[in-house]
Amino acid sequence: MSTVRFVAVAALVLLGATFAAAQQKLNITGKWVFEVQTDAGTGTPTVTFKQDGEKITGHYSSMTLGEADLTGTLKGQALTFNFNADLQGQAVPVTYTATVDSNTTMKGTIDIGGAATGTFTGKKQ
Repeated sequence: MSTVRFVAVAALVLLGATFAAAQQKLNITGKWVFEVQTDAGTGTPTVTFKQDGEKITGHYSSMTLGEADLTGTLKGQALTFNFNADLQGQAVPVTYTATVDSNTTMKGTIDIGGAATGTFTGKKQ
């Protein structure tokens, strides 16, 4: 009987630890470097995120799309953020959609005003 009780208690402890790990919140606050591949070329922008619950704010910096403040949301592992890039005097909406794998890695897609699309990976510095 004590063996059955021990196995039951061990199973509950393991289940509780697994549940706690699954409930652990992601935190992407900090500086990230992206490797972007699009129809129009490649780039390595730097993105600084500030997370407040599900709300994301920050700053985007790249040689191609310039400097811009960004806003977005992180719901579970699903991150979406956007900003307007200044391309030859025209404001072009840019949207990143990602799966955040951990507090230090993400991957996803980019849409630059419907004119160019691509993929990216991101690593926190």
